[in-house]
Amino acid sequence: MYGGDIQVRLLSSTNVNYGAAFENLVAQELYAHGFAIDNDLFYFNSKKQGELDFVVEYQGEVLPIEVKSGKDFERHRALSNIMDNDEYSILKAFVFCQDNVQTKPRLVYLPIYMLMFFQHDSNEDPTFRINLTGLK
Repeated sequence: MYGGDIQVRLLSSTNVNYGAAFENLVAQELYAHGFAIDNDLFYFNSKKQGELDFVVEYQGEVLPIEVKSGKDFERHRALSNIMDNDEYSILKAFVFCQDNVQTKPRLVYLPIYMLMFFQHDSNEDPTFRINLTGLK
């Protein structure tokens, strides 16, 4: 979803801001997997708490998502602030990173490639029906 010549610069440069590239990848995957509402994805930003990369509805609950490209993926001040705030009642959060699967109380760390398995739970009937009434 990066526009212009940014794709070429990403592929040809050794000095790449992978954080921005990873966030764009996550945005594209969330959109493709049905997490966009009216074609929009949402984030959270508060001067007191900080900024969350994405906020989606998952399994009937609010789910904050952080995207980390570096080795310090366990440092996420804004996410920790939100998780510690009882007003929000956030049950769990996901951090997509370049490490293996880890679980901590209320936090799940997932490798970035696992986004391909992250699906929005739709309330629609998943049964596919073929309408053959027009055939003779």
